[in-house]
Amino acid sequence: MKVAFIGLGTMGYPMAGHLCRGGFSLSIFNRSTEKAKRWSAEFGITASESIAEAVGNATVVAVCLGADEDVRQVLCAKDGVFESMPANGVVIDHSTTSAALARDMAAVAQTYGHYFIDAPVSGGQAGAEKGGLTVMAGGDIGAFTAVEPVLAAYATRYQRLGPSGSGQLAKMVNQICIAGLLQGLAEGLHFGEQAGLDMPAVIDVISGGAAQSWQMDNRAKTMLNKEFDFGFAVDLMRKDLAYVLDEARQRQLSLPVTALVDQFYTQVQNLGGGRSDTSSLLLALQNSMSNIQAGKTRNE
Repeated sequence: MKVAFIGLGTMGYPMAGHLCRGGFSLSIFNRSTEKAKRWSAEFGITASESIAEAVGNATVVAVCLGADEDVRQVLCAKDGVFESMPANGVVIDHSTTSAALARDMAAVAQTYGHYFIDAPVSGGQAGAEKGGLTVMAGGDIGAFTAVEPVLAAYATRYQRLGPSGSGQLAKMVNQICIAGLLQGLAEGLHFGEQAGLDMPAVIDVISGGAAQSWQMDNRAKTMLNKEFDFGFAVDLMRKDLAYVLDEARQRQLSLPVTALVDQFYTQVQNLGGGRSDTSSLLLALQNSMSNIQAGKTRNE
């Protein structure tokens, strides 16, 4: 199985590395040549100079890009993936995009005689580096089964959830749940600190009860230490939540908590925290408290 991997960002870089270590016949391409050169130096495979070169002999092409427009350009452009890979190929899109884009790309792929699997991932940078990602997939069941060995190189859980677009819709569920949980955790920590509690001790005791979560286990202490450099950035979460809220509007669904948390992430961006990780919701609360305290001082 010849595999091409396109997109060596925070997630794609280690994912492609796992494919290399897994013994796949691999080619890589990245639009930024600097990252491609660094990856090539680390793994000993020369980066392709173009998309067409990277995918020309590939039966499977995995892409991990930023947003809808990036995916469409890489797949559909002249000398892009669809035009350049051999017939009956499978494209696995690990980007987080709109479900509409996934359905559209599946239809376009079919006109070229290819299959398209929308397969966004969860697990963050740490999951990508450890090969422990979760993959939520939509698309043809036969094509999904065929690429399971590729997914197994960097994921411990991967599941087809339905037709094209299902993977992206499942990722939206994932982001909705994370956003609400992180806001609750941020508010709990902020409340406890303002109440004068020993918060490490509080977290230690409540993490053994119903409040326990992955976010509490992995982010509560770093949030208390004001450390917000653990991978998935606020800018990317806002991009994902925009897809969520647009999909909800189309379906006439109300997501009040998600919409509110999106506003709080906007506050974090306005504070200069766009590249901070998603646990930095605490910054918005602390900024509000600072504003309140500053107002009291002015009134005095």
